[in-house]
Formats: sequence, C-alpha cells, structure tokens
Amino acid sequence: MTTGHSEAEPFWVDFLRSLARRGLRGVKLVISDAHEGLKAAITKVLSATWQSCRVHFMRNALSYVGKTQKRVVSAWVGTAFAQDDAAAARNQWRDVADQMRPRLPKLAGLLERQRPTCSPTWTSPLKTAPKSTPPTRWRGSTARSNDAPCRRHLPNEAAVVRLIGALLLEHNDEWATQRARYMTLETIAPMSDTALVSMPELAA
Repeated sequence: MTTGHSEAEPFWVDFLRSLARRGLRGVKLVISDAHEGLKAAITKVLSATWQSCRVHFMRNALSYVGKTQKRVVSAWVGTAFAQDDAAAARNQWRDVADQMRPRLPKLAGLLERQRPTCSPTWTSPLKTAPKSTPPTRWRGSTARSNDAPCRRHLPNEAAVVRLIGALLLEHNDEWATQRARYMTLETIAPMSDTALVSMPELAA
C-alpha cells in the first residue's frame, strides 16, 4: 500500500512500477473501478487486460432504475454473468439489453456501451468473478473506520499508513483463513504460465 495526493495517472504508474520492482510478474487481468488514470497505468505498466469491477458496474446500472425495480434488474443483468461460456454470456447480455430498451432505454444503452469492459472473464478460466473483490469491501470498512469521530483528522501520513495498514493486515488474515476462499492457487492455476509446485509432506 501507499498514499498519494490524487488518483491521477502518474500516481498509479508509480505505484504499479513499485510492485513490479518488488517482483510482480505475469499479470493478465486487472479488475477495478473505471478510473481513467488507473486504467491508463494498467495498460502502460502491466500490459494486462482490464475489466470493470462488477460491484461498481451494478451500482452504476441500478442508478438508472427506481427503488422498486432494483432487485429485478439486478437479477436480470446477473443472468448474463452466470452463463457457462462466453458465447452464451454475450447472447444473454444482448437479450437483456434488447428487452430493457422499450422501458429503460438509458440502461439498455449503458449495457451496450459497457459490455466490452465487463466481459473479459467470460473467456477466462478464472471462475471467481461473480464475487465482489476483497479490495471493494476493504475500502468500505477502511472508510468507516476513518470516519470515527476520534479519527476524523489524522495528524500525518505515518498515522494514515499505520491505521490503514493494520486494517489491511486484519482483512488479509481473515481472507487467508476463511473456509470459502475468494480465490486459491488451484483456481488461478489455469491462468498462470508457471506450474504449481507442491511442497513435500513433513515426515511423521
């Protein structure tokens, strides 16, 4: 983690390059919000495919409908993400947009525009996509912690790093030990160019 004064492209380029210097290699897919500076940095530094975070996409999509329609529309759009292969997903996405167009033309237009940014995992062997990304939940809980009255104004950058770093370590421990892992080495192995290496069992 690091801190910065803005989310402009130069910040993200420096951050991603720092990860590369620490040994980050072989990134093929990055899922994030649609921040233009971040997207540009991903292309420049990682040369990876970018996909819009589905949590952010659904929030944006549901802003086009009334409160009583949100659950139905969410389930409807979700049927495209639930398909077993890319062809079926594309067809379902198109069908949903076509059926929405008479009553929700703006939402149908959004679906048409955003399909390329929501579709990379349709052709990926990585099957964890239906779940929200851990950073999405981390960011929410971090913001809530920082909004506590006693922490509304942090005195310096070191205090920011200490607070957020501690929260990230706590989340990482929870993620590593939970029964239903967001992803495991086995689930991402089909995307890797490097074979998994198993350590020998300890002698009894």
